[in-house]
Amino acid sequence: THDATTAYVSLAFAPVISQLSLSYYSVCGVTTAGGMKCWGNNSWGQIGSSAANPQTTPVNVPGYTSGVAATANGHHHMCALRTTGAVNCWGYNWNNNLSPGISQGATAITTGYLHSCALMAYGGVKCWGRNDSGGQLGDGTNTNRSTAVDVVGLSSGVVSVATGFEHTCALLATGAVKCWGYNGYGQLGDGSNSNRNVPTQVSGLTSGVVSISGGNNHTCALLATGAVKCWGYNGYGQLGDTTTANRNVPTSVSTLSSGVQSLTVGW
Repeated sequence: THDATTAYVSLAFAPVISQLSLSYYSVCGVTTAGGMKCWGNNSWGQIGSSAANPQTTPVNVPGYTSGVAATANGHHHMCALRTTGAVNCWGYNWNNNLSPGISQGATAITTGYLHSCALMAYGGVKCWGRNDSGGQLGDGTNTNRSTAVDVVGLSSGVVSVATGFEHTCALLATGAVKCWGYNGYGQLGDGSNSNRNVPTQVSGLTSGVVSISGGNNHTCALLATGAVKCWGYNGYGQLGDTTTANRNVPTSVSTLSSGVQSLTVGW
């Protein structure tokens, strides 16, 4: 019918979403054309437009119709990685944390509750935002930062970064994992519940890890063997070890000892 043809044509020429980033309140997608569309809660301007709140359909982010390489959704804010290696953020501007000062060189971004981090082309990590709730910026202090600061001891060799609510983890090229920040539930995996404001080695994960993902107060790692290990808060069984006991060291996920190809962690 005519309606079906019209629908087909509309879909055929519609921008195709190539990747998504999700937060507690909103969703953003990068199109194959390098543009950016967002929807969901807009109470703090986190979907980058003057759209109604909530915005129930995807809308273009003004000024971001091309040149976007990736996005990362924080709890109240949003960051975009440009193809130039620059990082821009908007939304809730707690402590003036939306201007990281990275104009080039970033290759990946990740956002937590009120902090954000970027992986740099040289293998180092820079973070900015809130730091007084455990040292989640990893610069050796608990001082909030409105511009990006270097993470201590991670000036090279990092291949990915994952942020949780108030903690951060890095995967090294060696397959090791290091974490820092708030550790009240053991989400740093170092065998303690002490906060760390510098990267700390995750117990037992000195090699063999291929990807990491950070949740609210827990963290998971995918091993080269196809197994998954998780640690941190487990009140709802999110560590998958058949218990609801918190773990401050990596614990094997039951029935996932092999065969896993990718993983992601939620709230």
